[in-house]
Amino acid sequence: MGKVYVFDHPLIQHKLTYIRDVKTGTKDFRELVDEVATLMAFEITRDLPLEEVEVETPVTIAKSNVLGGKKLAIIPILRAGLGMVEGILKLIPAAKVGHVGLYRDPETLKPVEYYAKLPSDVEERDFIVVDPMLATGGSAIEAINSLKKRGAKNIKFMCLIAAPEGVEEFKVAHPDVDIFIAALDEKLNEKGYIVPGLGDAGDRMFGTK
Repeated sequence: MGKVYVFDHPLIQHKLTYIRDVKTGTKDFRELVDEVATLMAFEITRDLPLEEVEVETPVTIAKSNVLGGKKLAIIPILRAGLGMVEGILKLIPAAKVGHVGLYRDPETLKPVEYYAKLPSDVEERDFIVVDPMLATGGSAIEAINSLKKRGAKNIKFMCLIAAPEGVEEFKVAHPDVDIFIAALDEKLNEKGYIVPGLGDAGDRMFGTK
């Protein structure tokens, strides 16, 4: 069964406060999301395998560790997920980046895939799917459906803020996928917004309405 990890690191919680703040402008919002993504990436990569190598220091030959060659891919859900990518790449610059685009069908209100571009060696990679928000769970569930139908087997989902309703829906749909969250909020309101949340992440990140 997939696990839910809620990060309580003081730096993450501090920056998240300013991300939530309605007075935080587009530039600062974007920078803060980038910084929190870096901090979360530090934790989400904790279980990456290592292999031992020999390295010559100025003093002697030493045995030390390097990453064990595990292939990683970051998949932002368009468009708001784009704001988390660079923060993760700061720590793992060799990761490939794919994209999944979804829109909401106005009649069914279900997410519909309109774009998907993934690395060619899907079955050999570990995937980190990123989106600032996990509200109803629909977009995240559909994005991971998209990866799985193309052969992805090892997937993690990372977001800044989640609603309990979305987490429960996600766990039912993808019980094999771990969820990494900076904050688990109170609830969804009648419009499907997370409370207290941070508003519309895409609009705040890109300065649109």
